[in-house]
Amino acid sequence: MRGAAPRLEPPTLDEIRAARDRIAGVAVRTPLLRLPPHPDEPEVWLKLETLQPIGSFKIRGAGNALALAPPASLTRGVFTASAGNMAQGVAWCARAAGLDCTVVVPDTAPRAKLNAVERLGARIVPVPFERWWRVLVERRFEGLDGYFVHPVSDPAVIAGNATIGLEILEDLPDAATVLVPYGGGGLSSGIASALRAAGARAATFACEVETATPFVASLAAGAPSTITYRKSFVDGIGSGGVLEEMWPLVSTLLAGSCVVTLEDVAAAIRALVSRARVVAEGAGASSLAAALAGRGAAGPGGAPVALPSGPIVCVISGGNIDAARLAAVLEGRVPD
Repeated sequence: MRGAAPRLEPPTLDEIRAARDRIAGVAVRTPLLRLPPHPDEPEVWLKLETLQPIGSFKIRGAGNALALAPPASLTRGVFTASAGNMAQGVAWCARAAGLDCTVVVPDTAPRAKLNAVERLGARIVPVPFERWWRVLVERRFEGLDGYFVHPVSDPAVIAGNATIGLEILEDLPDAATVLVPYGGGGLSSGIASALRAAGARAATFACEVETATPFVASLAAGAPSTITYRKSFVDGIGSGGVLEEMWPLVSTLLAGSCVVTLEDVAAAIRALVSRARVVAEGAGASSLAAALAGRGAAGPGGAPVALPSGPIVCVISGGNIDAARLAAVLEGRVPD
């Protein structure tokens, strides 16, 4: 039977605070650090989710989802569909709870992330990218009957992600803009929910790479849309479309989407290493790429939107990059 997508509402402030308490022993409170300034650059701050135990923010949502799962539903283990980071988050939490874990991964997933998943004891089921996307839409996979943790459109996952927004607001109350890598919208909508619920003035923008811009296409169309996904070294964000159940959240909570080039992302990775001593994967660096490119964003109807004046927070969502790709970037190249 096809799994039914939940009706999603933004998590409340009480739900986000409860999620923060719930995952306190799993996820760490990551620092917000100023990027050493250069002339003619905006004031940029880095929310370093690269410092989570799995090198990615995904442990927040995975931890909250499994903590809230009915115990009886976990008797046959858990599974998720992920290009690597949510796979690690679910595998980490499943191992801590003594649960079997299976991960359906797309054929675009990088080996560094797959190795990390296997080290955590999870079983990997590789499938073509299009089949993997169907798992996200249908919320099921033939032969797997464990508890499914959706990497994007799970209320508990979104509430876990939203804890990042509370931390940003506590550390930088006058933030004007928060830039968030956009994979499926679970991270960006969670952070935007927290900021809005807490009364912050900051506007939240998605960040997409030019090879996969489903949110920009959907903003232009005014409805969830599909695109042709092109594989690139930026593997942690981008997909073939916006999930229908996510559209009401992302279309109302996010101020727009900043589209960056592969060259922008590579330059941002180099900047993080040379100026902040931070290693980020392509998806994680897309937020800084948007801040440094300074092109603004696309808003509803595709209209151009300028970023608000003031401090910019870039969520550096993950640091799980293959060594060969990192070496290529540091040499000044854009990896295949």
